Amino acid sequence: MPDEERGPMRTQVAIIGGGPSGLLLSQILHQAGVDSVVLERRSREHVESRIRAGVLEQVSVDMLDRAGVGARMHAEGLEHDGFSIVYDGVPMRIDMRSLTDGAHVMVYGQTELTRDLNDTIVGRGGNLIFEAEDVALHDIEGRPYVIWRKDGAEHRLDCDFIAGCDGYHGASRASIPAAVRREYEKVYPFGWLGVLADVPPCDEELIYSNHARGFALASMRSQTRSRYYIQCPLDEHLEDWPDEKLWDELAIRLGPQAAARMTRGPALEKSIAPLRSFVAEPMRHGRLFLAGDAAHIVPPTGAKGLNLAASDIHYLSEGLIAYYRSGATGGLDSYSGKALARVWKAERFSWYLTGLTHRFPDAAPIERKLQIAELDYIRCSSAAQRAVAENYVGLPL
Repeated sequence: MPDEERGPMRTQVAIIGGGPSGLLLSQILHQAGVDSVVLERRSREHVESRIRAGVLEQVSVDMLDRAGVGARMHAEGLEHDGFSIVYDGVPMRIDMRSLTDGAHVMVYGQTELTRDLNDTIVGRGGNLIFEAEDVALHDIEGRPYVIWRKDGAEHRLDCDFIAGCDGYHGASRASIPAAVRREYEKVYPFGWLGVLADVPPCDEELIYSNHARGFALASMRSQTRSRYYIQCPLDEHLEDWPDEKLWDELAIRLGPQAAARMTRGPALEKSIAPLRSFVAEPMRHGRLFLAGDAAHIVPPTGAKGLNLAASDIHYLSEGLIAYYRSGATGGLDSYSGKALARVWKAERFSWYLTGLTHRFPDAAPIERKLQIAELDYIRCSSAAQRAVAENYVGLPL
């Protein structure tokens, strides 16, 4: 760890945010001999306790392998070849492996991935500073630097570039002038009530259910830890959902086959999360580059959030490494366009899958008929199933 009392620091890339995207960028840059410092507002314990997504596309798995942090993922993660969509009580399985020439996804919790990256970076003595408060970005169009406070003292970091990986509520996106920044947003009229429990999953693969009472999802983090969700109104409260009531509702919405295999247990964690689609353009301004949730949010339906962050880091790291190796700026200049092209395709799929599996409170009867027709079309068409599978396993970089 750096000695923070020495005064101003200097690095090549300042990374704001110590979540998976910031940590992965730091690790990839280190492998290429590019210096970076990661500033994280929270403590390491807090960062590693956050419950987040757990489905990795093949391109994300490959990136983690190349970064040298994939060993535990392969030892403990769960490879999934397909998933099911249940409607009218009948499951429809999407066989991703056969529909996409062998592609699959990996179930591995973001909490575990974050621990792997932290262990690697801290183990090699990387510049990772936790509890960096009041982070502020300065002179992003000229000679950028970052100011933050820790333990009552102010610190400064001078750098060549800033990578804003600090999430939706972070300082990075807000540092781009409003006259330059354009934002697109759709807020959905429901949320997800999620429960995490140390019980075996009810199925070997994920189950998405479109039920008259609302959407439900059966997921998992391991062979002994399950993650379930139900669609709920935005004004619901956790105290209205004691464990037994939530398990009963899951059994109804997931259908009799899943309910018969469901193991109930006390909740380790319960939360209600709103759903939104959000994109900020451009993802670069001056010497500031946005990545991950700082630039875009997707509904969790398609499990694209963490994977989009990884693809951002792929494009950004390529551009930065090329710059430091040869002075080439093409990769940095094209970063925003390349990243956004993939972002919008993932936004489209997440919006599509959300619309396919949820019940919208103000939907007209014709909209429900069209939803059923789309589900029936997917069931009967291998081409439609292939399109769903191709998007679910992740589009190529």
